[in-house]
Amino acid sequence: MARATGKSEAVYERLKGDIESLRLRPGAKLGEVQLAEELGASRTPVREAIRRLAREGLVDFVPGEVARVAAISLGGVRALFEFRMLLEPRATASVAMTGPADERVPAPFRELLERLEAFDASFRALDSVEQATSYQEFYDIAEAFDQAVIAACRNPYLARTIRDLRSQTVRLRHLSHSGPRRMLTSLEEHRAMLKAVTQGDAQAAEAACRHHLAQTLQALIDGLTSQDLAPGTDVSLDIAG
Repeated sequence: MARATGKSEAVYERLKGDIESLRLRPGAKLGEVQLAEELGASRTPVREAIRRLAREGLVDFVPGEVARVAAISLGGVRALFEFRMLLEPRATASVAMTGPADERVPAPFRELLERLEAFDASFRALDSVEQATSYQEFYDIAEAFDQAVIAACRNPYLARTIRDLRSQTVRLRHLSHSGPRRMLTSLEEHRAMLKAVTQGDAQAAEAACRHHLAQTLQALIDGLTSQDLAPGTDVSLDIAG
C-alpha cells in the first residue's frame, strides 16, 4: 500500500509539473494507457493523479471520457487575477508590516533580492538567443518570493487561500513572460516588492504587488489574444470563461 501511495504521488508530481510548465499544453489528451507506459506505472496511480489534478482545476475529467489538460480562458484568467488582487497585495503588506518587529521575517527576502540582482546582471549580459532559454532562474526566484510571502503571512486563512491558487498561477507564469522585455519588466516589479518588504514599508509593498499583478494580467491578455501560441493549445477568448 505504501508503495502504491508513493507511486501515485510521483505520477501526480510529474503530471502537475508538466502541466504547470506547459510541457503538457492546455487541451492535451491524458490517456491513462499511454501515460502509464510513459511513466512506468500502472493505470491506477495515473487515474488517481488525474482525479487529483481535476480537483485542483488543472485537468478536465469526465468519467468514461479521455481526460484533458484544462483549457485556459480569457474570462477565467481575469477572474483569477481579480481574486488574486484581493488577496496577495494584502498578504505582502502584512509581511512587510511584521518585518521590523521580527528580524526573521525579512531575512529570506533579503536573500532573494541578492539572487535577483545577480540574475539581473547575468541576464542582461546575454544575447537575445541566450536570454530566450535563461528564464528558469527567474521563475525560481519568483516562485520562492510567492512561497516566502505565504510562509510569513500571519493570517492562516489568507495564506492557505493563496497557496491553493498556486497551481493555476504557476501555469500562467510561463505565458505571461513571453519575451525578454516582459522578463525585465517583471524583474523590476519583483525588485520593488522585495525592497518594500525588506524595508518594512507595507504601503509600498501592497502597491508594488498590485502593480505587478495588473501588469501580469495585461501581459497574459496580450499573449492569449496573439497568434503566437503553440499549435493545439486550447485557449478560449470568451469573456465568461
